[in-house]
Amino acid sequence: MNERDAGFTAGTEYTPATTAEPTYIPPNPEPDENIRHSLFGEILDWMLAPLLLLWPMSIAITYLVAKSIANQPFDDALEDRVTVLSQQIRNVGGKAAGQLHPSGRDILRADDVDSVYYLLAGPDGELLDGDRDLPRPRLNAADEHARSGAVEFRNDSIHGTPIRVAYTYINLDPLHERSPQPPLEPPLALVQVAETLDKRAHLAGEIIKGVILPQFIILPVILALVWFALSRGLTPLAELQQRIRARPQDDLSPIDPRQVPEEISPLVGSFNDMLERLGESMAMQKRFIADAAHQMKTPLAGMRMQSELALRQLDPAEIHRSLEQLAKSSESATRLVNQLLALARAENQPQAGLAFAGIDLPVLARETVRDWVQASFAGEIDLGFEPPAADEGPVVIAGQPLMLRELLSNLIDNALRYTPAGGSVTVRVRRDGAGGPALLEVEDTGPGIAPNERERVFERFYRILGSNTQGSGLGLAIVREIARQHGAEIDIFNNPRCQSKRFPGCLFRLTFPPPLHEPDAAP
Repeated sequence: MNERDAGFTAGTEYTPATTAEPTYIPPNPEPDENIRHSLFGEILDWMLAPLLLLWPMSIAITYLVAKSIANQPFDDALEDRVTVLSQQIRNVGGKAAGQLHPSGRDILRADDVDSVYYLLAGPDGELLDGDRDLPRPRLNAADEHARSGAVEFRNDSIHGTPIRVAYTYINLDPLHERSPQPPLEPPLALVQVAETLDKRAHLAGEIIKGVILPQFIILPVILALVWFALSRGLTPLAELQQRIRARPQDDLSPIDPRQVPEEISPLVGSFNDMLERLGESMAMQKRFIADAAHQMKTPLAGMRMQSELALRQLDPAEIHRSLEQLAKSSESATRLVNQLLALARAENQPQAGLAFAGIDLPVLARETVRDWVQASFAGEIDLGFEPPAADEGPVVIAGQPLMLRELLSNLIDNALRYTPAGGSVTVRVRRDGAGGPALLEVEDTGPGIAPNERERVFERFYRILGSNTQGSGLGLAIVREIARQHGAEIDIFNNPRCQSKRFPGCLFRLTFPPPLHEPDAAP
């Protein structure tokens, strides 16, 4: 152990710091109201809701139109009666006179359905003939128009019964308009004819029934046609579903987008992309399982051979030697299994639902280096740690402590395995310039890695030809996967502090992105 870390000496007893297990944070469940249970029902609702909303509105509009249609012919008849009655009023000696003959009165009131009322009144309001209880018009703009001789209409009531009234005013002095100075108020007689609304209501009802009843027949037909059209329109989706269900479970070939409607082509394209990613993932898993099975054969076969050899030996020394080899094989198998589990855990980390926390990188690196002190002593290698300079400030990154410890442990283990006895391994944490990204470096004085091999060493089970070091070839694959999850870039260089051509050394550098905000460092 070297003296590069003043507070970290080989003779210091160290108790590894315990790190709390991360808490699983389950994803928030999707609200039920945001889940679309049926595309068919959703489209049907949006089509029928406006239809069912507009149908009562159409009934109301039809009722208003029916009333207008029903009023028009009866209003024309009332207007004709008012015109006929107007001819019965005349000026006799400067006074208004007018009275219907009994037969004319009978003809006027001849109506089997409605009750008919009429009123003839003189200029002073005196009753000339008719029904005294018939309400007279109120003075308003319409009355001014009626005073010109036009027939006006209004709704009123008599004895609590609604009536329709047609009325006009008759000028009893036709010469006043020709006079150079006509009087301010010419003598006007009032003529009114009114009837109840039974015939109008009956006709309006017949019109409404003639319009609404066919709608009750047409509406179910429309609903059936809409249902049929939607069913036919969604048939391609059902066919696509059947084609997907009929596929073998290992068939991940893409769906032909030409066989689906244009509207769902983007969905099929996204599904094909997912199938492609799934196929790549499954192929990777198959290769991983095949490589793992191949790698496990060697230590297991060695363990079996050594155990069988020990069983056949009678010499205690030979038995002891076989047991030592058996222990080495079991240690190799144990390491391989642990690394396989670590790689599987690292690859599944994005789906584990673990949130990143603020991590003081120098503290984590110092504690991880201490875990490898005994291993460095066993290999007679100088293992050291260099903290960042005091003027660089705290080096905090966002990450998952367990995964970062696994990453650094694999880098240190790799460096210790390839560094010969008497060499050195240094772990360094620093910043790339003032306020720059955090850097984690592990350098050794081993044989180094050739430039053409630096990309391939991160592949699973890949080992450089000619290296006699025991290993599984998974350590750097774990490093790359954890670095990728943390958004870190990893580079390999020769050790600039090595001068030997035979042992140029190796420098692994990880560049971590700065956190979006400065989180609190994990204890």
